[in-house]
Amino acid sequence: MPKLRLYNTLTRKLETFDPFNSNLVKVYTCGPTVYSQPHVGNFAAYVYWDLMVRTLEANDYKVERVINLTDVGHLVSDGDDGEDKLEKGARKSGKTVWEVAEYYISAFQKDFRRLQLREPTSWARATDYIDEDIAIVDLLTKKGYTYETTDGVYFDTSKFEAYADFAKLQLDQLRAGARVEFSNEKKNPSDFAVWKFIQPGEQHAMRWDYLGRPGYPGWHLECSTIIHNLLGETIDIHTGGIDHIPVHHTNEIAQSEAAFDKKLAKYWLHCNFLTVDGEKISKSLGNIYTIDDLVKQGYSPLDFKMWVLQGHYQTERDFSLEQLESARVRRLNWRNRIALCHQGQQKTVTPNQYEKILAALDDNLNSPQAFAAIDEAGNGDIKFWQYIDKLFGLSLLHDAPVLTDEQEKLINQRASARNKKDFARSDELRQQLADDNISISDTPDGQVWGYVR
Repeated sequence: MPKLRLYNTLTRKLETFDPFNSNLVKVYTCGPTVYSQPHVGNFAAYVYWDLMVRTLEANDYKVERVINLTDVGHLVSDGDDGEDKLEKGARKSGKTVWEVAEYYISAFQKDFRRLQLREPTSWARATDYIDEDIAIVDLLTKKGYTYETTDGVYFDTSKFEAYADFAKLQLDQLRAGARVEFSNEKKNPSDFAVWKFIQPGEQHAMRWDYLGRPGYPGWHLECSTIIHNLLGETIDIHTGGIDHIPVHHTNEIAQSEAAFDKKLAKYWLHCNFLTVDGEKISKSLGNIYTIDDLVKQGYSPLDFKMWVLQGHYQTERDFSLEQLESARVRRLNWRNRIALCHQGQQKTVTPNQYEKILAALDDNLNSPQAFAAIDEAGNGDIKFWQYIDKLFGLSLLHDAPVLTDEQEKLINQRASARNKKDFARSDELRQQLADDNISISDTPDGQVWGYVR
């Protein structure tokens, strides 16, 4: 019987997960706009969705997952005005837009892998699907959902009756609060561009001809196109941030369901915001941390992953180096429990304890509760820690190796020195081991070793 429950934004309810296929789950994750260095606020979401994938796998589902890479079409706002983020990044760096996209795709994927996140089945670049974008715009036009203005082809939201349902939008208020600078050619303030025309004098290196004019796809269109072409007309799970709900995902649903007359996704999962030291993450505030920044401070990327998983994906989180240090210590303590297993101090974990951990994850991905159950399990054994690594991808066993022959030799020499009351030599050997990341504690039962960091 299904036991996994997830909070579905579509219904605003916690629901028992019931995929279309009993074995295969199709998942789409909104990926990054590749115009700048990704930071901890970006990666928190991908850590949460990695946990979701691992939880699905723990429930014996096979996961087919796509992550898109937005390398064109995303303007500086969620609306249809402003400058393309890739163009802005290219101007700042002195590179071409193609070079900027390539550089930051590589940077994103490098950190993605350093965080031990499950690789998607497919990485999908927006620029690889332009012909398919145009085919959807043609289909929407044929079905009467679009109209053309001087600056683009727009989706007429008044033609899609369910437009306001997903985000619970108040369209009357939206109309009353429409900004003056909105194009007076738009029929409704909520209408959005599925294709943008490049205006005379406008610099835009990425361009494709459509309707006899150069232009590029609207940002929302790429997700509908990629899902349709790689995953099919209706998928099981669509993930993203809560900031995607009122505009991006609302527009995505409208254009997809208008085009194909099928529900886009059965379950929608959204993670909450990450702040830093109580403030919104912003270059102007100087509070942006990249994974490289954390490494330079002496942390592992997996310490950050540990910190993220200590909170729930629906909770707004505040990141600080003090909080990260607490997560680092907890991860170190788990690795030192593995060290005790290597020294024969292991304890078989009961089936009930395994079930308790998975039950927490099955309860809407409650990783804090799962972590509490891990803490309660004692030292465990190597089989137990293999299970934990598979569930969370924290590389605990890899970072908690058995002693090398040289380290074991030094520990034995230290024990001999202490027995001879040669404390100077004992301290010297302790320091030598500490320099090699091995800590030594003296107990009534003799020396116990662990890890320094």
